[in-house]
Amino acid sequence: MAKITGSEIFIKSLCEEKVKHIFGYPGGVLLPLFDKLYDEKSITFHLTRHEQGAAHAADGYARATGEVGVCIATSGPGATNLVTGIATAHMDSIPIVAVTGQVKSTLIGNDAFQEADMVGITRPITKHNYLVKDVRDLAQTVKEAFHIASTGRPGPVLIDLPVDVQLAEADFKYPKTIDMKSYKPTYEGHAGQIKKIVKAIEKSEKPLIYAGGGVILSDASGELTAFAKKANIPITTTMMGLGAFPQNNKLDLGMLGMHGTAYANLAVQEADLIIAIGARFDDRVTGRLDTFAPNAKIVHVDIDPSSVSKNVNVDIPVIGDAKVVLKELNKHIKKRDYSKWHNTIKKWKKELPLTYKNDNKLRPQYVVEEINNLTKDENVIIATEVGQNQMWAAQYYTYTKPRTWISSGGLGTMGYGFPAAIGAQIGKPDAIVFDIAGDGSIQMNIQELAMAVIEKIPVKIAILNNGCLGMVRQWQELFYNRRYAFTTLAEDRTNYHPDFVKLAESYGAKGIRVTEKEDVKEAIKASLKEKGPVIIDFIVEREENVFPMVPAGESIDRMMHGLA
Repeated sequence: MAKITGSEIFIKSLCEEKVKHIFGYPGGVLLPLFDKLYDEKSITFHLTRHEQGAAHAADGYARATGEVGVCIATSGPGATNLVTGIATAHMDSIPIVAVTGQVKSTLIGNDAFQEADMVGITRPITKHNYLVKDVRDLAQTVKEAFHIASTGRPGPVLIDLPVDVQLAEADFKYPKTIDMKSYKPTYEGHAGQIKKIVKAIEKSEKPLIYAGGGVILSDASGELTAFAKKANIPITTTMMGLGAFPQNNKLDLGMLGMHGTAYANLAVQEADLIIAIGARFDDRVTGRLDTFAPNAKIVHVDIDPSSVSKNVNVDIPVIGDAKVVLKELNKHIKKRDYSKWHNTIKKWKKELPLTYKNDNKLRPQYVVEEINNLTKDENVIIATEVGQNQMWAAQYYTYTKPRTWISSGGLGTMGYGFPAAIGAQIGKPDAIVFDIAGDGSIQMNIQELAMAVIEKIPVKIAILNNGCLGMVRQWQELFYNRRYAFTTLAEDRTNYHPDFVKLAESYGAKGIRVTEKEDVKEAIKASLKEKGPVIIDFIVEREENVFPMVPAGESIDRMMHGLA
């Protein structure tokens, strides 16, 4: 077989991995690769308008489909523009392969034009990264990158590809299998530890399941649902775990934590057994650590050993894949009567529901509820930006299936939602995809509207426009005497900065503005009829707050409540 260039090897390797979509932006040192990609008909390249948008789109694609997302950018500033997206994927354990162009191997370290040390820069925010120095290693590198990204605890892997390696020639032989002696994730849970879980459940009077994003990443939602129903145990999920268990089931308590439901947080504090599955006890969930779940024995099922007892001491650790462990656990579980515990929770639900002031004003919670009401029988994916819009979307939309909630959890990346929604829409073309946004966050990657219009990607953007950086403003109101230091985006609510309707139209998209509560339903219905992207600019109440709220450093049962 004749030798082929590194660029051809790379493209053929992607085809072997069955990559269908790549998000990115071309540049000088990637010209050899893009020239070969131009001829590859099995891969669709999506030209984002910023490299950060490419990383988030690849991330959204991965979350919606369960496949590895791929993004690509040129050397130097192109590569560094991927960093925020890579860090976002890293914090939420999302499988992406990020490819960066690099200057000639002989120039590395010489401060060459558009040179950046991507291996050094991304080492803390990738699961693994590579600098390819020899074209003969390229196919093996791609195989390893996809394997590492998608197995064990998933995460981003970076391949830094010098231009001379792209031009060099070698024989192409793609590995059929992979065996990395230094990387062997544990999938099977220890049988003895699983038996300990069963015994702990049998002794418990107030058990609670606490499920996180790991359940969705391992495609274990079916097993989790079977476990909760079979064991008759109430369940709360993290923000990343929304959709892992159907929220229309009576066992569901919604989200826990800083902006979780009051009854979920109270259940954590009252429980005598917490069964954590695919969650990492992060600070937004636990609140003050020394008061978290004071009465509970803690079970922790996780594929990542470094996550176990990292923040909270665990009584029964089980290292393994959530799906595999739950399958085994389900063989031994018997239904028990927890009627007293269920009645206590039912009382909390009645006394402390999620609520807001229901008047004639246009409130953001109402907008989310109406999106839910008008789409609940459809195939819907909700993406969000970060801030108040994200919390209201988590609280007031009902998630019944996995991979229908796409949001930046660990890093809290403003500007994430729109490009992630585009990636999700490309991965799931038959779904209705909404990006629930704030007027601050949406402006951080609004340029991707160009790609959405040109490629006819019908994402609907619902902007909860309160004229400020809402979540930061809320903290300023509650803890800084309403001193709104540099969080106001628009003083005059009738003089729009920017005018999102005109902005949408300038890109060739549909723009709708809603200022009255009575017009919300029709605007949502109108957006659903459009075949391209739509921005709906909802001019909502400025000083609306997200409640419940656990102040930083407080115990999670010390919640602030309110209606505005």
